[in-house]
Amino acid sequence: QVQLVESGGGLVQAGGSLRLSCAASGRTASTYAMGWFRQAPGKEREFVAGINWIVQSIWYEDSLKGRFTISRDNDQYIVYLQMNSLKPEDKAIYYCAAKYAQDPRPPYDYWGQGTQVTVSS
Repeated sequence: QVQLVESGGGLVQAGGSLRLSCAASGRTASTYAMGWFRQAPGKEREFVAGINWIVQSIWYEDSLKGRFTISRDNDQYIVYLQMNSLKPEDKAIYYCAAKYAQDPRPPYDYWGQGTQVTVSS
């Protein structure tokens, strides 16, 4: 199975930017999708964005379109989440996810440990 490790979280002021990275290892292959989810305190985990291996299909949670951008480096099995114009309500633990299917929409099967993003007002 695939292992996922996130990095890039931290503290940022409102209006700032962060780029999260997720490195996949183990049973990596070209036929899977990867995505990002987040879980804010007291709320359920929600889908943020997903991307399939050949980058022909990208999905975003509607309210995040235009501020968040997902991309991937196929050669290094890394997926990125560029987050711009961050708001205090973007504070959450961000999780990387993967699955052995092309559809980038949920559900996903494999999860990273998460990385904390905090946005100060």
